[in-house]
Amino acid sequence: MARCWWLAGLLLACAAAEPPLRWEPRCRQQLRHLQDGGGIAARLPPRLEGRWVSTGCEVRPGPEFLTRSYLFYANRLFKAFQFYYWDPSCRDPSYSLVIKGKLRLRQASWITRGATEADYHLHKVGIVFHSQKAMREVASWINMTSGAGCGGFLPPGRSWAPGALYELLSAKSERDCTATLGFAMHELSLVRVETRYQPMARPQQTGSRLVEELYLGDIHTEWGERLHYRPTGYQRPMQSAVHHVHPCPACGIIYRADEHHPPILPARAQLPMQLSGSWVSTHCEVRPAVLFLTRYFIFHGNNHSWEGYYYHYSDPLCKQPTFTIYASGHYTQGIPSSKVRGGTELAFRVTQARVTPMDQVTVMMLNSSEPGSCGLRSSWRTGVEQDITPTNGCLALGISLPHTEYELFKTEHDAQERSLLYIGERPTDGSSPDSPAKRPTSYQAPLIQCARAPEEFSNYLSLKYLGQKDANGSEAPKPLPVAFLLFIALLLLRWD
Repeated sequence: MARCWWLAGLLLACAAAEPPLRWEPRCRQQLRHLQDGGGIAARLPPRLEGRWVSTGCEVRPGPEFLTRSYLFYANRLFKAFQFYYWDPSCRDPSYSLVIKGKLRLRQASWITRGATEADYHLHKVGIVFHSQKAMREVASWINMTSGAGCGGFLPPGRSWAPGALYELLSAKSERDCTATLGFAMHELSLVRVETRYQPMARPQQTGSRLVEELYLGDIHTEWGERLHYRPTGYQRPMQSAVHHVHPCPACGIIYRADEHHPPILPARAQLPMQLSGSWVSTHCEVRPAVLFLTRYFIFHGNNHSWEGYYYHYSDPLCKQPTFTIYASGHYTQGIPSSKVRGGTELAFRVTQARVTPMDQVTVMMLNSSEPGSCGLRSSWRTGVEQDITPTNGCLALGISLPHTEYELFKTEHDAQERSLLYIGERPTDGSSPDSPAKRPTSYQAPLIQCARAPEEFSNYLSLKYLGQKDANGSEAPKPLPVAFLLFIALLLLRWD
């Protein structure tokens, strides 16, 4: 009997060592769905007419907590509401901005594929305070740092008047007191609208409903740069007030709000940070400096190790792969963030990495890199993975090994009770958060949990290049299916 248990244990160990052919079906399905374009269409130029709203509480660098409601008219005029809050749940409003202006769509962007460039002109910006505290704080900022035209924006000691609208910017009077708030509408200079169809949520329902998402330019992660930064990426998308994802508890609340009645979002329980499991992108992501990618992470809570797969593409639908990066290492125990309420601070140590070039342009770039700076010289081939750990990373791709990144994480549930993971936003300048001072104060697009239990494997195998050859030219052995190994183990136990 002991002999059979040993054999069964050996077979189970072999099964545990199987490469990611054993990926959780939901993870594999989601990645393939994204690689197929996710049924997304984007029209150039986009149609903006109508109202667009946030789908939840948004976090901008700083941090700033806000919700947005933008209305675009057919005559190119727009009216936008930005509601700011003290808290990350968007339940305690601070002040609201009402912004009026005109937007003119221009040509397709030469920098960010799939986007349309636009020019905007602001006519008026007004502010409504929702407490004496907010009024006192904002007035002190403006009075201390603004020029002569704004020095007397609000007299000291002025009492709060509920519902009063104060003018921050007027094109007619050439008055502009918005800079102190870090306010700019440069997000309107880069526009993209995506349409897709959402399957009906209930089993008895058939068909699908249209969903329209509005992507506007990203906000610079450095406060001092945001006033003159011209976006090359996007921030969290807004959705059409008519064609949005269901259910969306926040959509109707934000749609009905105005500067005098800011939206108060439903209370949500704060979730403990539980990273263990597998997490995958919900859509093709765009980062500044024109990077399109999808991400897949596995966190092993038993030993605080992690694995990450970064699939890079040259197009905004993530259909044309350029290269894939696999990275792994360990992470620290998280502690609550003192700067971003609701966030958790962690440190990630990256110790290993592998790269797979997926097109000839990337192969040529890697083969022409400086000797000893990125894998073996002149050895890169399309679809063949290579370990870059021995060369301490890859200079051509900006990867340095080993290194530590100081991160900000947050988990929450969406309206369908699915677990979401938010990882800190990358610095806009393309650098790494390699010091506590550079720790993010906002988040990237969320990942969705596709497997609850950690999947214990360490060998990487591409979804598209199963059975590919390794760097030496020999074909990698194909593992036996898990079901077959378990079947043999059970037979041995019964036979004994």
